[in-house]
Amino acid sequence: MPQGRRFRTEGRRGVVNAEHSVHGGAAAGAAGTGFGRARAVLWLVAAVLAVRQAAAVLRQPPGERLTDLGTWIGDNGVLHVTGSLYDTGQFTGTPFAGLVLKPLARSAERSLGIAWTFGTLLLVVALGLVVARALPGRVSRRTGLLAAPVAISLLMLSLPVRNSFYLGQTSIIPVLLVLLGCFVVRGERSSGVLIGIGAALQPAVLLFAPLLWLTGRKKAAVTTAGTFGGATALAWAAMPADSWTYWVHHVAGAGLGERPDNLANQSLHGALLRIGLEGPLEVALFVVLAAVVIALGLRRAVRYARDGQLLLAVALTGCVAVAVSPTAWQHQLLWILLALVGRVGTRAGDRLVWPAVVVLLMTLPGKMMLPNMAPLHPIRENVPLIAALAAACAVPFLTRTSPYFERPVPTEYARPVPARWSRVPLAPFWRRLLSRPNLLLELLVIRVGYSAYSHIRLAATGGRTAAEEHGRQIISIERALGIDIEHWVNHAVVNAKWAESFFNFYYTSFHFVVPLSILAVLYVRRPADYRWARSSLGFATVLALIGFWFYPLAPPRLMPGLGFIDTVHGPQDLANPDYGAMTAVTNQYAAMPSLHFGWSLWCGVVIVILAPKLWMKLLGLLHPLFTVCAIVATANHWVLDAVGGAAVVGTGFALTYVLAGRRELLPELRSSGDGVRAETLAEADPFPEGKRATGGESVPAG
Repeated sequence: MPQGRRFRTEGRRGVVNAEHSVHGGAAAGAAGTGFGRARAVLWLVAAVLAVRQAAAVLRQPPGERLTDLGTWIGDNGVLHVTGSLYDTGQFTGTPFAGLVLKPLARSAERSLGIAWTFGTLLLVVALGLVVARALPGRVSRRTGLLAAPVAISLLMLSLPVRNSFYLGQTSIIPVLLVLLGCFVVRGERSSGVLIGIGAALQPAVLLFAPLLWLTGRKKAAVTTAGTFGGATALAWAAMPADSWTYWVHHVAGAGLGERPDNLANQSLHGALLRIGLEGPLEVALFVVLAAVVIALGLRRAVRYARDGQLLLAVALTGCVAVAVSPTAWQHQLLWILLALVGRVGTRAGDRLVWPAVVVLLMTLPGKMMLPNMAPLHPIRENVPLIAALAAACAVPFLTRTSPYFERPVPTEYARPVPARWSRVPLAPFWRRLLSRPNLLLELLVIRVGYSAYSHIRLAATGGRTAAEEHGRQIISIERALGIDIEHWVNHAVVNAKWAESFFNFYYTSFHFVVPLSILAVLYVRRPADYRWARSSLGFATVLALIGFWFYPLAPPRLMPGLGFIDTVHGPQDLANPDYGAMTAVTNQYAAMPSLHFGWSLWCGVVIVILAPKLWMKLLGLLHPLFTVCAIVATANHWVLDAVGGAAVVGTGFALTYVLAGRRELLPELRSSGDGVRAETLAEADPFPEGKRATGGESVPAG
C-alpha cells in the first residue's frame, strides 16, 4: 500500500474506531445503569465547569473582563482606529487576523462580550468532541463514552482556556482548525484549506505543512502552504503598510505586545532572554536550538503519525510550534495538553503518570509546581516550555506495534488481610500495591498538596476578634482541667537560655525534615508501607485544614495582656493587626489543631510500628515529646492544640484503616530490605494471569 494511502487509512481508522466507541457504544452504555450514571455525572461536571467559566467572565465589570478585546473594541482598538493595526502597540495578531476577525470583535462590542464568551465556550466544546473522536488505537467502549466529557472538563480547567476566556483571545481557533482538518473534513484539499487558515491566523501552525508532506499527504501540505500564502497575500493587498510592519519590521510579529522576556512568553526565545542573553548571540542560539527542536520534534511526530497515532503527532507538532515561536503566550499552549494522549510506560501502574503530570502542569501555575528557591527559578519560570520540549523531543511514547501498548505489565497487589469488622474496607477498590509509586508524580503531588495546604491555611484567617475570643475559651477549658501550664513553661524556658535556644532550634528545624525523611526511607525500603503512611498523613493534614478554617485561634504569644514571650519571632506589637514579617507568609491564627505536634506524633507512631529495633522505637518517641515541649515553651501553641493535633492524626490513621483495611501484609509478603521478594509476587496477586475483577467480569489488568 502506498505510504500516503496507508497513513490516511490508519488515521481514518483511528477516527472511525473512536467515533464508533463514542456513538455506537451509547446503547450498550444505557444497558449498564451504573456506567450510564457515571457518564451522566461526567457530562454534568463538564456543564458545571463550562457555566462556571462563563460566569467568571461575565460577572466582571465590562471594563475589567475580556481585557485583550480592548485591542479590538476599545477607544483605540482596531475597529475605531483608521491608521495602522499596530499603532497602539497592543494588537499582536497577523494582518490577516485583523482583516477577518473584525466582525467577531464587532459582535463582542455590541453585546459587551456575552456573544464572544459563549462563542468561545462553543469552540472549547467542539474542540473536546473532536479530541474524543480522534483518540489513537483501539478505544474501548467505556473510554469512548467517557472521553468527550473528560476532554471538555480538562479543557475548561486548563490555564490556556481560562486565559483565553479571561482575555478574550482567539487562540483556540487555530487549534480547532488544525484538528478539524486532520480528523473531521474529507479530502486533502479541504484539510489543507483549514490548516492553512489556521497558519494565517497563527504563523507557527505552518509547521503542520511539513508534517503532512512527510506523512504522504502531499496535496494537503501544498494546499496548506497555498492557503497560507493566499490569505497572507490578501492581507498584503488590503493592508500593505500593516503587513510590512508585521512581517518585515517585526519579523513575523516578534516584539509586538508584551516584552518578549515576560514570564508569560513560554518559548525558547523568551527563556533565553530571561537568563540574560541578548543581541546577536541570543538570536543565533535561538535559531540553532529552534532548528534542532524542529528536526527532532517533526521526526518523532512523523513516526507516531505513521504508527496510527495522528492525534499524538498533531500534539507534538504543536509543542514544537510553541517552543520555536518568537512568542508563545499562555493562551497559545493548548498543544501541550493534547500531548497527554500519548502512552508512556510498560507497566499498568505507570500509565497514568504522564497524563497526570501534564494535567497538573497545565491547570496549576508554575509557583505551585516548585518551591520559591533561587536555584529552581529557571525551571519554575519555564515549566510549560520544559513540558513542550519534553513532549516534542524526549518523552518515550509507545508505538502501537509495542506489545505493551494495549497490554501493559499488570500491577501486582497484595492479598488483603482480613479486618476485624466485616464492612472494612469500605473502599474495596483501594487495593494494596506492592510496587513503589512513580517518584516524579509523588514529588509533584506532595509539592502541589503542600502548596494548596499553604494557600488554604493562609486564607483561613477568621479575624482577630474571633481568634482572641477562641483563645479565651481555650484558657477557660485548660484552667478547668488544671492543665494551663503554658505561662509557667514559657517563662521557665526564657530564664534558662540553653533551653530557650534548644527549643527555638527544635521548633524551627524539624517540622518538615523528619516527616519527609521518614517518607523517603519508606519509599526506598518499604514501598507498601509508604503508601499507607502517606495516606494517613494526608488525611490528618486535610482534617487540620478544616480546624484552621472553622476555629481560628490566637496562640499564647498573640494574646494581649497575658505576658507571654515570643521566643522564636521576637516581641510583637499587639496593637498592630500585622505581627511582623511572618504574617505575610503564614496564618498566625492556624493554631488548632497543632500540626507541629500532629506531624511529629505521626512520625513517632510510624517509627514505633515499623522500626525493627527497640532503640529505634524509643528514639522515635522522643520527637513528639520534644515537639510538644517546644510548641508550649515558645508560646506558639496551647496544650489543647497538641490534643487537637493528636486527634486529627488518630483520625487519619483510622480513616486509612476504614477505607483500605489493615496495614499488615501476609507473612510471606513482608519487605526484605529493598522491597517485596520477587518470588512471592505471583502468590500475592489474586489474579495471577493479569486479570482484575471489575463488576462481575474479568478484564485485562491494563
